[in-house]
Order: sequence, then C-alpha cells, then structure tokens
Amino acid sequence: MSKTIHVLNGDSTAKILEKSKIEGEIIVWREMLCEGPLHKNVGSDEFLLNRYSYFETEIGVSRLEYYDKTIKEIVKLEDLSGYNEVVLWFEFDLFCQVNLVALCTYLLDNYVKKANYYLVCAGYKKGEEELQSLSDYSPSEFETLFDSKIALSKTNLEFAKEIWEMYVENDFKKLKEFNFNQSSKFKYLQGAIDQHLLRFPSENGLNQISTKILEIINSNEFSEKEIIKSLLIWQQKETVYGFGDLQYFLYLNKLEKYFIIKDEKYYLNEKGLAKINK
Repeated sequence: MSKTIHVLNGDSTAKILEKSKIEGEIIVWREMLCEGPLHKNVGSDEFLLNRYSYFETEIGVSRLEYYDKTIKEIVKLEDLSGYNEVVLWFEFDLFCQVNLVALCTYLLDNYVKKANYYLVCAGYKKGEEELQSLSDYSPSEFETLFDSKIALSKTNLEFAKEIWEMYVENDFKKLKEFNFNQSSKFKYLQGAIDQHLLRFPSENGLNQISTKILEIINSNEFSEKEIIKSLLIWQQKETVYGFGDLQYFLYLNKLEKYFIIKDEKYYLNEKGLAKINK
C-alpha cells in the first residue's frame, strides 16, 4: 500500500489539504530562506546556527520557538524510508521558490531510492489572468492539483541543488547569466530569480523594495500599517516576491535614517528625498 507524505509551503495550505480527500501525512516547511544568512548544507550545524542567529536578533524569535516551529518539521524529512510518495506543495513566487530548491537539496542529501518525488506548484491557471496561490484553491480543487502533480527525478533534485548553491553564493553576474529555464519541472524559477536580482542595490544605492518604500512614504501621509498595505498591493500587481507583512516591516525599519515619524505618520527627511530623486 502506498504511503504518502506531503511537504507544504505553509500552514494555510495545510488547512486546505486537511479538508480535502487527499490522504497522507503532512509536514509544513516554515522557513523563509529568501531572507537572512544561509549555508549551502541545508540542515547542517552551520545552517542552523545562521538561522538561529537571524531569527533571534532580527525578528525576535527565540531559538526554542524557531526549533519548535521550524526545525522539528524539517528533521522529520531525514528518514523517508517508510514512504512511497513525497509530494511538495509550493507556489510561483520568490519566497516559495527559494524554499523549494532548499527543500529539494535537503531531500537529495537524504535521498530514498524507492520513493517517488512529486511537485505541485501553483501559478498559472487556465482562465485566470493573475498567477494563483495555493490559498486560491478549494479543497476539491486540491484534489485536481494532486492528480496533475509533476514527477521529480533525482536529476531534477540535483538541478534544484545547483540553483540553491548558486542562490546562497548570491553572485549577481552568475545569477543574471544562468538559464533557469533548463528544467521544465521548475518553470517559475526564472521569474523568481529575476525578481531577486532587483534586490541588489540600484544606482541610488537602494534596491527595488527600499526605493518603493520611500516612494510610498513620499506619496502620502501614511502610517506604518498603511505603508505595509500599499507594499502588499504593489507586490500583488507588479512583482512575484510573495512576501508577508513581517518582511516588509523589516525592510521599513532598516530605512529609518531616511524618514521621520510624526503623529504615527511617516515623512521623508532630506536624505530620503535625495534617494528617490537620484
């Protein structure tokens, strides 16, 4: 009898899957590897030390909390010998694509020959203009997605590992010149990496996100909440970052030398105005 384990991109996906008729155990990949220091060896001591430090110092998440929510799930993937099917559920955006290639790397390092690996990746949907997230699907539609899952060979996992290591290295020239469309199994990688390249500094010394934040502040008298809301609207219409409130809040905080706050409203100072006028 086939035994299936599903590795999901988040808790919201898990809630939908649990309401479907799809059978199998569930693991939630709760990392956000598009931010913070990384290491090529996913799950290694060096990797964990980098992530522990980042979550503790930058986000205020204790080591124990990070371990309970994230690492406890990841280590369950160390031994998949009892499973015949390993199904990965992810999305088109940068956030998910980076996590996906890291996960594939981890699975390759713990490869189980008898298991069949599959990918369900939300994005293009017939009849829809906008790219779709997994949360846009109903439990019954999850069953259709599952039926059309893509098989991943060991060679596919090796390609994902190559991408992960290149992402960790984060060399602009290499990322710019590499053809990420070499594998049809990962059809959203190119778009995600193209988006990532916009996080490198531009002529004004800031990246696309930081520049956008200053432009939003300059456009109106916004509160912190309104700035984040504006970023999420911009993201949905013009980018494939796939970030949440927390990440944009972190970007905003790092720009504090470019604005002042008065009566909970944000205003650019001279430095901020100089940046957006470059």
